[in-house]
Amino acid sequence: MIISSESGPVIRPIRPTAKFMLSHPAHVIALGMGSGLAGKAPGTVGSLWGWASWLVIQNHLSLPAQAALIAMGILVGWWACTVTAQHMGVSDPGAIVWDEVIAIWLIFYLVMPTGFWGQLSAFALFRFYDIYKPGPVAWADQLFKGFGWRGGWGIIWDDLVAAFCTLMTLALWRWL
Repeated sequence: MIISSESGPVIRPIRPTAKFMLSHPAHVIALGMGSGLAGKAPGTVGSLWGWASWLVIQNHLSLPAQAALIAMGILVGWWACTVTAQHMGVSDPGAIVWDEVIAIWLIFYLVMPTGFWGQLSAFALFRFYDIYKPGPVAWADQLFKGFGWRGGWGIIWDDLVAAFCTLMTLALWRWL
């Protein structure tokens, strides 16, 4: 919300609601079709939504179509995260969960087919890297900050790095 002050317009952060989400297509995407509206742990809820939606997607799209969907999801998500963060007045709001969704899609695209325990391991590792941000994830989280296209990319970038770390950990685990 933009309010006026003596020094000019000030952006006041807003808490997203269903009404806010439905007010712009970018909000629907960035807020993970509503999963980002969760009162507690929206990133985990968004990741769970990503997991559930991937189980449907993989059964209806070919591998090349899945790859194209992820690529388009990154580009459209960049736009949606940029717009939604600006409208919320927060550079990286927790309610924006499209970054978790697209990262978990990428992970599952590369580890499937695997059973429930393999999927759960991938999910848990991703949540570990996304929440605690060790090493390269912390670096990625600090690389692109602020509003605009740079900040929108930063919202997605650290989760892509967390996905990469998850995949590297799974590969090392399988190798050992």
